[in-house]
Amino acid sequence: MQFQQLQYFVAVAETRHFTRAADLVHVAQPSLSQQIKALERELGADLFLRARGNITLTDAGEALLPLARRILADADTARYEVQELAQLHSGRVRLGATPSLCTGLLPDVLRAFHDRYPGIRLLIEEGGSHDLVRELARGALDLALVVLPLPTPSPALTTVELLREDLVVVSSPEAPAPGGDGSRRTVRVADLEGERLVMFRHGYDLRELTVAACRAEGFEPDFTVEGGEMDAVLGFVRAGLGVAVVPRMVAARSGSGLRVTPLAPPGLERTIALAHRSDVAPPRAARELQRMLLER
Repeated sequence: MQFQQLQYFVAVAETRHFTRAADLVHVAQPSLSQQIKALERELGADLFLRARGNITLTDAGEALLPLARRILADADTARYEVQELAQLHSGRVRLGATPSLCTGLLPDVLRAFHDRYPGIRLLIEEGGSHDLVRELARGALDLALVVLPLPTPSPALTTVELLREDLVVVSSPEAPAPGGDGSRRTVRVADLEGERLVMFRHGYDLRELTVAACRAEGFEPDFTVEGGEMDAVLGFVRAGLGVAVVPRMVAARSGSGLRVTPLAPPGLERTIALAHRSDVAPPRAARELQRMLLER
């Protein structure tokens, strides 16, 4: 099995078209087809069902695809690792993080990292913890900031707790205070019953946490707007469309136009962890960013 054959196989699997795959990997289409057939002979199984205008994966192809992607990603990581200079003058870090962490935690840390290592490219991917865990597992990320507990515990990942962060309620200063009493300094989760909530999209860790907390108090939350990312949610709250539950760091960095009300004890908090694959050490530049995050 040749590395090049796996590249060609993944290209066909992703484009579902031999000619487009050949263009993608810059090779003539007959050469690509010959290499795919050679790979199938070596494996003893067809990888594609070929019909005019319709290329689909066989069961064997479906089984090989995630493994091939991981092999290619690991080889790519190895290439960058070898190319890094002793003082980290070059290289890259592929970091995944939830959108709220990109807004609250990362700007200051990434600025400090960039000031120290200006030659390192920072590639950031935003997503929910579930998506980031999947991207880590297939080798598309070096590190990820995720919310614990993980939606699907994975023995293939190593996680290190980074911080615990309180959640707060944000609302428009022009609207009535959450809970209906402007003199109160805190609000309980139970006081959100009957409040109109601006809610994040499905797959957002904060959505699951907020909905679970409301249900634990015996009520279903009432959404006036749902489906947004962090910036959109804060904008809708500023416009008076409802209230939202967000991390304290996000509220602190959000600027004017928002009333911030802490949640009364026991409140709500989330645990942030730094995750990476257990079977592959992160590249050197990623390890340096990991150190800076843990020492922040």
